[in-house]
Amino acid sequence: MKRNWNHRLALLALLWLSGCARTLSTTVPASAEAPAQAESADGTRQRAPVGPRIDVEYRERDAAAATQVKLAVERALPRLARWGAFDDSVTIVIHPNHAALERAANRPGHDFLRAWARYEQIELQSPSTWTLLGASQPQVDELLLHELTHSLMYQVASDRLGWTRKRIPLWFREGMASYTAEQGYRVASLEDLARFWRTQPTADPLSQAEALYQGRSDIVYGAAHHAFTFLVRRYGEAAVRNLLHAMSRGPDFPDAFAEAVGLQHDAFLEDFRRYVRLRGFKGGRKPGPQRPRPDTPAPTVPAPTAP
Repeated sequence: MKRNWNHRLALLALLWLSGCARTLSTTVPASAEAPAQAESADGTRQRAPVGPRIDVEYRERDAAAATQVKLAVERALPRLARWGAFDDSVTIVIHPNHAALERAANRPGHDFLRAWARYEQIELQSPSTWTLLGASQPQVDELLLHELTHSLMYQVASDRLGWTRKRIPLWFREGMASYTAEQGYRVASLEDLARFWRTQPTADPLSQAEALYQGRSDIVYGAAHHAFTFLVRRYGEAAVRNLLHAMSRGPDFPDAFAEAVGLQHDAFLEDFRRYVRLRGFKGGRKPGPQRPRPDTPAPTVPAPTAP
């Protein structure tokens, strides 16, 4: 009798685990012309949207987190339209914990990581595990807007086969995402950046971003955000759109930058360094204040490498 009871318990445990492991999904159209979202929370897929879409894949225990992510996607899409439209669908995979995220992103030892974006997929640690109490909706909104900006940038600038070869520098990748998500309040200030260059004149968070990232990510993110903001304030968002579309025609980032902005990439960076070192942001030239937003996990640095 005891043996039969143990067998039943084991069977029930297997059934429970299989239910937890079942992958569910929900879909948000990535274009205004697509029909209403499709749901498949019961394991069956209903009518799928026509055209590119944002798919959210999750396990049953992360259903609440998936609801947050879906809402964040819906809120992000109108704000992303300033840069262009998705050419391909993007899948957001919600991972149950941080270790699973690091494995999927192939980024061991990145304790701060909450998400990792590529051309067609975003790996996301379940918002329910970001803190002891889980993430708030504004925190999820901000992070998903940041990550979706990366994927959209890759898609507008290139295609599925060529996006890793465009030589898009980290300052532009992270600056565009931070600017779009209005995360200037989270990064090092222009004064911090000026102080860094004064005390460490041979270190450059723009051209040496990858090398400095592990030890001085605060300065790297700050330089990226402020350099991109400087680009937009001086040349306008239209220059950014022109740059992305120029890359889509074939040139890599340096050549496309010169075409769209009318200035060599290195010359632009030197202009920005001079602006910071001479404190051009003081007085009447000081950039407008960033709108404060709730605390959220640190932004990510998705390197343009294929999965």
